[in-house]
Amino acid sequence: MRIVMMTAGSRGDVAPYTGLAAGLVRAGHEVTLAAHGVFEPLVAGSGVRFRPLPVDPRAELRSTRGRRLNDARTGAGKVVALASLARRAADEMTAALVAAAREGEVLLVGGALGPLGYALGDGLKVPALGLHLQPLHPTGEFLAPVLGARSLGAVANRLSGRAVMASVELLFTESVRSLPRYGIAPPDRSRGRSRGSGPNGRIRPVLHGYSELVVPRPRDWPAGLEVCGYWWPHETGRLPRELEDFLAAGPPPVFVGLGSATVPDPERLSREIVTALRAAGVRGIVQRGWAGLAARGDDLLTVDEVPHSLLFPRTAAVVHHAGAGTTGAVLRAGVPTVPVPVQFDAAFWASRLTALGTAPAVVPLRRLDSATLAEALRRATRDASHGERARALAARLAAEDGVAPVLAALDRLAR
Repeated sequence: MRIVMMTAGSRGDVAPYTGLAAGLVRAGHEVTLAAHGVFEPLVAGSGVRFRPLPVDPRAELRSTRGRRLNDARTGAGKVVALASLARRAADEMTAALVAAAREGEVLLVGGALGPLGYALGDGLKVPALGLHLQPLHPTGEFLAPVLGARSLGAVANRLSGRAVMASVELLFTESVRSLPRYGIAPPDRSRGRSRGSGPNGRIRPVLHGYSELVVPRPRDWPAGLEVCGYWWPHETGRLPRELEDFLAAGPPPVFVGLGSATVPDPERLSREIVTALRAAGVRGIVQRGWAGLAARGDDLLTVDEVPHSLLFPRTAAVVHHAGAGTTGAVLRAGVPTVPVPVQFDAAFWASRLTALGTAPAVVPLRRLDSATLAEALRRATRDASHGERARALAARLAAEDGVAPVLAALDRLAR
């Protein structure tokens, strides 16, 4: 099949799809990944074609609008702040997404682009399947992940999921309405279809790229919502020589990185991290990332982007922002972790890590100081139980094949 896969957002919203796309190519499909142009290097050598989308997400987060995310104090507040960014980005990306969609016999739609991707599928009369990295569909078992980790009870939890889905749909209202400009009929809402349903009124099939060992499939989800297992990113290359030398020069270090998250005061945060690492008596690798972190000293090394699959298994623990992709990478590596949730679904994934016993505690960014982080690091690196649980879970995850259910879903479409 000619498959067009589309996604938008930060690196963590793109990287898992590179591995899935590469797996589909190995199975004989022709796959094009439509994502922000800055992420084209992620598919190098995979056999996956790339269709660049406009908008640089890093530049958007550093803009005046993007900095408002750091000011918001609640999950709902951050969602509202994100909405102004996402609405403008959606309008800019529509033309490129239309062009990409016209090349596909099947559309695989990342969760962030759901409403627009489904509208394109309906208008072009090609199947559209959802690809989600988080459990976005409403359930009574937990709060909508982007709103936090607390449960408010079955009714309120389910309502929160419906509210988030409705909010995402609103973000794409203008983009969907603009489709006739490109010769594509907009969806017919006259029949009052429920959100997330297709033209026949049934729930659209959605495939989820994480493991049931981490988040069990909610019992109240309807048929068609499938948890596949992780889609590991396509990663190539080797670790830089400077990093290899640092790893060889002493005991396994602790990795600290916040990925694509931004912070209001990188220098202050960097000082707190360095103090915590030294107080815990561990060496540290600090990833600069979008937060702009930095560390200096014989016991410290600052790095840029490096393959998680090559580095994480060689660390004593990983401190990270608890994004969906990095959470999966840490679990795959089988090492203890200290989640530092920053925004959106991070608190949800952080709570899963503590529940699984691979993390001793959650240290939210707004409460991070050197003493708190140092104590969490001591527990992560000195309490053997966290490493034992991490290794046992990693062995079970290694036995899963997240690509196989996607191939099976495509085979069902071909019948």
